[in-house]
Amino acid sequence: MLQSRLRSGLAAVLAASLIAFAAPAGAVNARLDPAYPETPLLGAAAAKGAVIWSHGRSIHTEDSLSPTPYYMASLQDAGWDTFRFNRMRDGDTLQDSSRTLVRYVRDLKDRGYRKVVLAGQSFGAFLSLMAADASDDVFAVVATAPAAYGSFSEFYDSWRNNATRLYPLLDQVRRARVMLFFFHGDEFDPGGRGDRSREILARRGLQHLVVDQPRALTGHWAASTGLFTRRYAQCIRAFIELERVGPDMSCEDTWGTRPSAQLPLPPGVQTVAAHGESQKKVWSPENAFLGKWYGFYPNGREVLLVVERVKGDEVTAIYALGPGLEPDQKAEWVRRTGQLSEDRMVFREPGRNTLKYRLRPDGRLAATWLAADGGASLEATLSRID
Repeated sequence: MLQSRLRSGLAAVLAASLIAFAAPAGAVNARLDPAYPETPLLGAAAAKGAVIWSHGRSIHTEDSLSPTPYYMASLQDAGWDTFRFNRMRDGDTLQDSSRTLVRYVRDLKDRGYRKVVLAGQSFGAFLSLMAADASDDVFAVVATAPAAYGSFSEFYDSWRNNATRLYPLLDQVRRARVMLFFFHGDEFDPGGRGDRSREILARRGLQHLVVDQPRALTGHWAASTGLFTRRYAQCIRAFIELERVGPDMSCEDTWGTRPSAQLPLPPGVQTVAAHGESQKKVWSPENAFLGKWYGFYPNGREVLLVVERVKGDEVTAIYALGPGLEPDQKAEWVRRTGQLSEDRMVFREPGRNTLKYRLRPDGRLAATWLAADGGASLEATLSRID
C-alpha cells in the first residue's frame, strides 16, 4: 500500500543530511536526496536497486520544491531505494546537470546497488536520457513528457527542439532500456514523437516501451497525477524488474473503466423513477439523470453517483468515493439531497462539499467537486452504467 509520502521538495532539502551522499566534485547547486526522507533506505544489499527521479526546470520557480510523483512511492514500497536529483535553477543546464547525474549513478553503483534506474519529468527526462547516453551504469530510463526547450506559447522559436533534439538522445543510449510517456495536450510536445521514438529504439535493438497519448491523461504534468499512478505504476515496476522486456509488452490497464470492488454502497440501493417505471423511456429532465453514473477524479479516486429519486426539482442521490492513494483517504459514501434545473443538478448543503453535474451532449455527466471551504476543486466525466 502506498504510504503518506507525497511531500514537497522543500522537505527533502531540509532532510538532506539524512543521507551521506556528498556532492561530486564540480557539482553546482545539485544534490542527491532521499525521495522519502521519513522512510529508512534499505541499502544496497537489501534493495532491488536505486531509482533517481529528476524534476523539471522552470524559469520563475524552483522545481526542486515540486512534489515527488506518486508512482515513485509505489517503487519504494516494492523494495527499491528512491532518490531525488535536486537542482537549483541557477546552474541547472543540460550539460552540467547530466554530468553530475552520471557521477551520482557511479556513486550508487560503487556502493553496491545492482541496478540504477533514472526517472525524470520534462527537463529531468532529458537529463536522464543524457546520462544513459554517457554511462553504461544506467539500467533503465523512465522519461515522462521529455522537454527542455520551452512550450509552444512561450518559446515558439525553440519548442520544436523538444522533438528534434530528443531523437539523437535516443539514438545514443548505450545500453539502458527506455520507457517513454507522451501525453495529449502537452504544450511542450511538437507531436509525432511516439512513432519516431519507437522506430529509433527498435532499430537500436534496445528494450523499450513507448506509451503515446494514453486515454484520460492530458497535459505536461499528467505523470504527477493519481490517475497516472493507478494505471501505470505497476507497469513501470514490471519494466524495470523483468529479466527481459519483449516488444509485445503492454501497459493497458482497465482501471477506471468500470467500478471496482473497493467502491462502497449501502445494501439494496435502487433507482426509482419520479413518475413510475413506464416513464423511464420518455426523455425528461427528471428521467435523464436517474440511474448510476461512474467515473474517476485525476487524483486517482473512483466516483459513483447513484441518482435514486427525482421529485419535482428535488433530487436524492448517493455519492460514493473509492479509496485514495494516501492511507487517510478511505472509501466512503453519503446520501445527498440537491436541486434539479433542466440539464443540471447541484448538491449544496451547509458544511459539505458542493457537487455539480451537467448533462453533456454525448449523454455523459460533467462533474465538479468543490471543497466546503472553496479551497480546492476536481473535475470528472461520468458515464451511465445501468
